[in-house]
Amino acid sequence: MTAAPKPEILASFEAAKGFMPLDEGLALYAAALEAGRLGLPLLEVGTYCGRSAVLLADAAREAGVTALTVDHHRGSEEQQPGWEYHDPETVDPEIGLMDTLPTFRRTLHRAGLEDYVVALVGRSPQVAKVWGTPLGLVFIDGGHTDEHATADYEGWAPHVAEGGLLVIHDVFPDPADEFTGQAPYRVYLRALESGAFTEVSATASLRVLRRTGAGV
Repeated sequence: MTAAPKPEILASFEAAKGFMPLDEGLALYAAALEAGRLGLPLLEVGTYCGRSAVLLADAAREAGVTALTVDHHRGSEEQQPGWEYHDPETVDPEIGLMDTLPTFRRTLHRAGLEDYVVALVGRSPQVAKVWGTPLGLVFIDGGHTDEHATADYEGWAPHVAEGGLLVIHDVFPDPADEFTGQAPYRVYLRALESGAFTEVSATASLRVLRRTGAGV
């Protein structure tokens, strides 16, 4: 397996709408490649326009597994009109609501990765309730409120297989980052305190944990 994405995959990643910087993307890719060796699907919560999904999909292709993405595609809190991360181009002019699904599909198409991804369109807790398959990797990158981050963790962390990886994005320990990263930080602490997960690496705001015990 390759240790880093091919130049064309990196180009697709950097061309896609999204907020993940390159160093975190490379750390995610490395984690996905490693987790893919378990022969189980790789799942992310929070797709937006597919920037990180490009890396997960390419890692899944390398490993011979499937990447899954979970998102309602209506945008999280900070992406709504009037907020800092809002992009007017993601609004459906007919209904006046965000719809990032078409952009996500274009992102995958341009990267040549449509065949390696299953898009699950719905709210994370609802999809998690009907999910029953072990996962090699779960990447939590959804809403940044305690309600949403906790629901993502409680819904999906139980499905991480023994030896699999739990990856959490936007982990900011500084209380000044309450809106952007304190809820993911609290979920990260909960995962460590559970005794079920052990930290593998930290790259900027990205944390990679391995399941080494039972529970959540």
